[in-house]
Amino acid sequence: MGQAREVMDRLTAALTTTKDLKAVAACFAEDACAVTPDMGVLRGRDEIVEYFRQVMDAMPNATYEAVRRHETADTAIDEGFYRGRNTGPLELPSGELLPATHREVRIRGVDLATVADGLITEYRVYFDQLEFLEQLGLLPEPTD
Repeated sequence: MGQAREVMDRLTAALTTTKDLKAVAACFAEDACAVTPDMGVLRGRDEIVEYFRQVMDAMPNATYEAVRRHETADTAIDEGFYRGRNTGPLELPSGELLPATHREVRIRGVDLATVADGLITEYRVYFDQLEFLEQLGLLPEPTD
């Protein structure tokens, strides 16, 4: 196992097993950059940790089921399912808070973490936002 895989595995455990934001922070370089489908580009460790805090608050019982795990020289790539019940508010990019729906979601996603000197310098996460909102019951009902 290489350095990128080791750091990605620590991050996944901190987010879904131990629920430890200090451990999440310890995975990222101070000037790391993250790209997310819902909040766009996040710059710096503090912004990234705040993003994950909001996710953990919205879905505190979340788990992760790995489907595929890959590693290149400096990048770990995971594909899997993020599953949990939405029991806390969801923060929108506007800052508006949506109340918890108390619905269960299971979303397929892909995460990429590029690592240098034992820390994530670039992180990308991809998931289908429409599927997420649909499972939460937040999309309008189709009209005939």
